[in-house]
Amino acid sequence: MKFFDDLAPMDHFRSEDMSLVQLIMPVESAQLAVSYLGEIGLLQFKDLNEEKSPFQRTFVNQVKRCGEMSRKLRFFADQISKAGVTTYPDSASEEVIDLEQLEIRLSEHEVELLEMNRNSEKLQQTYNELLEFKLVLLKAGRFLGSAQNHAVMAETELVENNYSMKDEDGLSLLEQSIQPEPSNMAGLRFISGIICQSKELTFERMLFRATRGNMFFNQAPAGEQVMDPVSGEKVHKTVFVVFFSGEQAKSKILKICQAFGASCYPVPEENNKQKQLAHEVSLRLSELEVTLDAGMRHRNKALASIGSQLWNWTIMVKKEKAVYDTLNMLNFDVTKKCLVGEGWCPTFAKPQIKEALHHATIHSNSQVGIIFHDMDSSESPPTYFRTNRFTNAFQEIVDAYGVARFQEANPAVYSVITFPFLFAVMFGDWGHGLCLLLGSLVLILHEKKLGSQKLGSFMEMAYGGRYVLLLMALFSIYCGLLYNEFFSVPFYIFGESAYKCRNADCSDVHTVGLIKYRDPYPFGVDPKWRGSRSELPFLNSLKMKMSILLGVSQMNLGIILSYFDAKFHANPLDIQYQFIPQMIFLNSLFGYLALLIVIKWCTGSQADLYHVMIYMFLEPFGNLGENQLFWGQKELQVTLCIHLLYREMDVFSMCSTTEILLLVLVIIEVCLILYADIIIDSGHSGSSLDAFSKTIYLEETTDRGRTYGILGTSEMDVDHEPDSARHQHHEDFNFSEVFVHQMIHSIEFVLGAVSNTASYLRLWALSLAHSELSTVFYEKLLLLAWGYDSIVIRITGLVVFAFATAFVLLMMETLSALLHALRLHWVEFMGKFYHGDGYKFKPFSFKLLADEED
Repeated sequence: MKFFDDLAPMDHFRSEDMSLVQLIMPVESAQLAVSYLGEIGLLQFKDLNEEKSPFQRTFVNQVKRCGEMSRKLRFFADQISKAGVTTYPDSASEEVIDLEQLEIRLSEHEVELLEMNRNSEKLQQTYNELLEFKLVLLKAGRFLGSAQNHAVMAETELVENNYSMKDEDGLSLLEQSIQPEPSNMAGLRFISGIICQSKELTFERMLFRATRGNMFFNQAPAGEQVMDPVSGEKVHKTVFVVFFSGEQAKSKILKICQAFGASCYPVPEENNKQKQLAHEVSLRLSELEVTLDAGMRHRNKALASIGSQLWNWTIMVKKEKAVYDTLNMLNFDVTKKCLVGEGWCPTFAKPQIKEALHHATIHSNSQVGIIFHDMDSSESPPTYFRTNRFTNAFQEIVDAYGVARFQEANPAVYSVITFPFLFAVMFGDWGHGLCLLLGSLVLILHEKKLGSQKLGSFMEMAYGGRYVLLLMALFSIYCGLLYNEFFSVPFYIFGESAYKCRNADCSDVHTVGLIKYRDPYPFGVDPKWRGSRSELPFLNSLKMKMSILLGVSQMNLGIILSYFDAKFHANPLDIQYQFIPQMIFLNSLFGYLALLIVIKWCTGSQADLYHVMIYMFLEPFGNLGENQLFWGQKELQVTLCIHLLYREMDVFSMCSTTEILLLVLVIIEVCLILYADIIIDSGHSGSSLDAFSKTIYLEETTDRGRTYGILGTSEMDVDHEPDSARHQHHEDFNFSEVFVHQMIHSIEFVLGAVSNTASYLRLWALSLAHSELSTVFYEKLLLLAWGYDSIVIRITGLVVFAFATAFVLLMMETLSALLHALRLHWVEFMGKFYHGDGYKFKPFSFKLLADEED
């Protein structure tokens, strides 16, 4: 083990060393200090006012002010979006203003914009009314003129245009209206207006029922769209004229018009007055159009001016609000006029934080400096890994399972290689890999442009994992070359085949097979095997055994990482009672199977490994015969069998004294695994209690005041501070709970060793499914269509093959292999050593504000 102790530490293997710090800031420099800390983004503040509601905190009024300014900024952004104004940040006109000046300016802009909106709405409403009035004058004037010109027509000509209902004198209203007397003398009146085209039929039916048919309804399309005052959208409308008689009918018709949202306009009966009124309305419409255009240009100019500074103002308000939200997490001492805060920061960041606090003291002209010092804590620190564009996606994959404990071994270091490689084992096709490579390169080459845009959920996921896609593509190309598949078609890339057909036409390839006549193919699967009798049995055997080797290797890596964790945390009990028994158990069964696979490949033996593994337990002393792969195999199998399992009494009766001693060792080994956590937890419990008592003793002897330790005040007692980082509750050691937990853990590991190894066979299954599905698409779509002489069928087959490849193999199969690779890492690999019950380091940082929604 000395070799492992001498290895250099890995930067990303464990999280950064964290420190619990305390800040004591004068009130005059607190805001500037927190703002500078937000620029650094390396300090996570603790909320020391959890028992207080948001309205009981010190800076609640400042937060409300920032919230009101945020509302105004959202109002401006909504107005710019509705107006369709294109704005660009103007760095040349950017000016430095404080929060009070910005608040005044935003209020002025809001008042001005609201006034312009009100004036514009009034003018637009007047314009719409005049436009409707103009349309009513044009259409209704024709109705009235037509009625006057045909006043002497016969009764039979009028029956087609009115209702057959009669009044008390035996004549209909329209029959009375055509008498030679003027309409006002005969009592016939009319109401003209305009209504939405969708309400026309219902409106007419309602008028007919309300007047009992004593009316004449005439309508015509308006001819152009008119703005609807309710929805604000342009709709098709219909001009109508209702002829009636009597005040009661008039009252009913007006109420119905109001209920249906119809606009009524007075139309004179004389043609001269109609023409004069239409001319006046047209003039007013022209004037309003000029006024509306000028007002719209002025409004758009004002919105463009606001939009050029909107982004800077939004960021400024977000920063100020975040600063005051952070200040509300600190304790405020009225007597000493200072704010006291606690938080976690990486140890390497303490010089930067001290320098930022020093600058804040100078720039705020404070007479008292800011105190920054470390604190003792029994609380588990947050987990912080420094990542870059390449490693961030892999770290997020691990964090999706669970955030690592403080300084726990980080699986992301190994997942950078193992995750895309296991994906490629299932996805191996260098043609499909090239397609993934092109897609990932497009995302990487345009990452700056895409990073500044608002992307959809799918595109954002693809962009975030662009480097994962890159490695997945590269490993897929490698595995595709290993399988010799390019869209399921083999190629002679690395030389000639080592096999040939038995006859010239290769007619017996599927039945008899091939003949080997030269050295093996240099790299990967021999392309001549495609379609031969031995293709599927060989690929099945190859991929299945390769899956077992990869699974045993990765599970051993997980158990080895548990050793490094135990070594780092100076816990020899974990090494002696968990690491060693788990390594012995796993490798006694599946490690031995992996060894047999490697020996069989190297020697070319025809041994049946199924028979070897099964009869290793059924007949451990039986003759191996042709299944013997190496000298001493029988003795090794007996030893491993005794270590693993005694199921039959006949086996026990055949055991010698040495074997009985081995059985005793196995029982002791199982007991060690079973009681490992009992010993560990009891030891941890005692050490934790001792550490806790030492912490309390240090607190009582060094400084009585936790919050103002350096100032030497003593107003708060440690035992009565629920927000203190040192206040930690420890549960008593419970033997029965630990025993049950460790028994379940032991059974889970024994059964999991079998199920996890079998789980890696998904590599074989998905690889075979991907290959066969690709073959089906190639043979049943592309080759089948290419067998016809019609160019239309060939193009159709090519298009269908391209779509099937893109949507099924490149999208669905990619997602399937991705999910299975996630499962193998989260359960089979990380389950051997990774706890994942920590919490992430979330510093107060202004860099994260640009991506956050209000």
